[in-house]
Amino acid sequence: MSDPIEPSTSSSSTKDPALLIHPRREPFEHGLLPIPKLIFTDPTQTLISLKQKLIEQSSSHRVNSAAISEVLQISIDHAKLVLDTLASVLPSESDPLLKSKPDVVDEVGADVNDLVLFLYIQSYKKLLPRTHKDSAAVADVWPSTSAFDGYLSALSPLQLVRSNSRRFVPSQADEEAHQLSYLQKHLANIVSLLAEPVEGEGEESLVLTMEKFEHLGFLFYFGDKGSEGYHLGQYAPFFANSDPDMPAVPVPAAQVHDWVLQNIVSSLENISERISPKENGPPSSSDQDVPMADACTSTNKGSISVRGPSFIEGISKSSLIKQASDLKGSSVKVLNCHDSVIYILAPLRYATVYGCSDATIVLGAVGKAVRIEHCERVHVITAAKRICIANCRECMFFLGVNQRPLIVGDNHKLQVAPYNTFYGQLEEHMNEVGIDATINRWNEPLALGVVDPHDSLSHPAGVSDAQAESGSHLDPEQFTNFLIPNWYGGESEGSTKDNPFPLPDIYVASQHRNQNNLGEVKQLLREAPLEENKKRELSTALHVYFKDWLYASGNIRQLYCLQGE
Repeated sequence: MSDPIEPSTSSSSTKDPALLIHPRREPFEHGLLPIPKLIFTDPTQTLISLKQKLIEQSSSHRVNSAAISEVLQISIDHAKLVLDTLASVLPSESDPLLKSKPDVVDEVGADVNDLVLFLYIQSYKKLLPRTHKDSAAVADVWPSTSAFDGYLSALSPLQLVRSNSRRFVPSQADEEAHQLSYLQKHLANIVSLLAEPVEGEGEESLVLTMEKFEHLGFLFYFGDKGSEGYHLGQYAPFFANSDPDMPAVPVPAAQVHDWVLQNIVSSLENISERISPKENGPPSSSDQDVPMADACTSTNKGSISVRGPSFIEGISKSSLIKQASDLKGSSVKVLNCHDSVIYILAPLRYATVYGCSDATIVLGAVGKAVRIEHCERVHVITAAKRICIANCRECMFFLGVNQRPLIVGDNHKLQVAPYNTFYGQLEEHMNEVGIDATINRWNEPLALGVVDPHDSLSHPAGVSDAQAESGSHLDPEQFTNFLIPNWYGGESEGSTKDNPFPLPDIYVASQHRNQNNLGEVKQLLREAPLEENKKRELSTALHVYFKDWLYASGNIRQLYCLQGE
């Protein structure tokens, strides 16, 4: 199983999409941790041994962070991170780990089988974006050198992203094929980690029980509804006729391996046939800037697929609003958006922001995980269970998060601050996806390594152990509330009338001082001993300066949007 099987030229394109197997993207997109001790040179033998040690820690086959720390020889903070990260990418909402309150997650622990699969895929290498065909054009958008570049130029966002089109970022089909090929190559090892020897017949006779087989659902699913599609057990021929009142007969591991492998090959053929006609397609319309007359983008802009996440991409010099009714599925990817304000006011499971600059992005309520990657001068405002920030520069994050913000890669001049906004349905959306407003760990960032072992880049010698630059706390004097316009009636109305996350006292005190100062300035202006013509001149000057600020800051576009509505 060492080499991927080449896709054939069969007529798989006629196959019902609901019958095709897919990789679950979430473990690969949100579940990889740059912790060297989680990456094994011989993962199968190492994990078989570690699995046995983990099982010995608990009779229920569930392990907490203390057991993970002891067996994997990692710090307790890293063990808790493993537990939280695994929980964020589990496929089943019925798992006890996902039903637990934050303060009892450690007591519930993780299923050993899920944990072993999670640890195995830490060996995965991500598919890199393709190089931009016009490096000069990229340089016009993002300077080729920076005061922050230093010794890790290999990780510069310039070299990884920065085109105005997703054509130069791996497409969903490319990534799916890459993930399937990885699973195809490692399938025999993955199945062996779940298999058990038949009693009395030795290690050569490995079988999978129905319960162990279902754990493959951590990595695969069937159907065209994203990871919310159909589980393996609904399509597998092995346990279809099992008596519900009797234990299902275990199946030979080799039979399971061959069946999954056959389905992977079929899906790879289907992907190959879908990609081929698009290789030399016309340029995407998202390459173009949006003119001022169209500055307020309609809610229909952005590509949405039935299977997988909704895409918002290539938005430039514009404002865009998405609400729950505008999205299909529960995941969103914001790609290559520049000099814009983007509002996604919806309950989500996952959200990714990639390759954006000079933008403000508001993500409603994200119940699983947010990933912000390769962004510069971006303000992100989100209520989320957890967030990972990777390879970003001069960005600011206003967070309401239940878990510690994770910071990895080559970051520079990041700032974190407490959550600072609200919209009518925010609390309803938070309750729907399971975010607790009484817990906000925005000020406890956890920084890991600068070098991501999951990318395919070569790195300079001597930097593998360097720790990522963490985020500093925003000066309370610079903290302001962010007002979300009431773009639409109806759906945007709700019960939330204020920020649901309590602010730290120092930020509350600063807000009160600023409000008092503003009141004093207003009072001074009203009571200024000026003649009427001088008052008019002062009023005119203030309006001129305010208008100049609107244009200089780009906020004039949002006024155009509001007027357009």
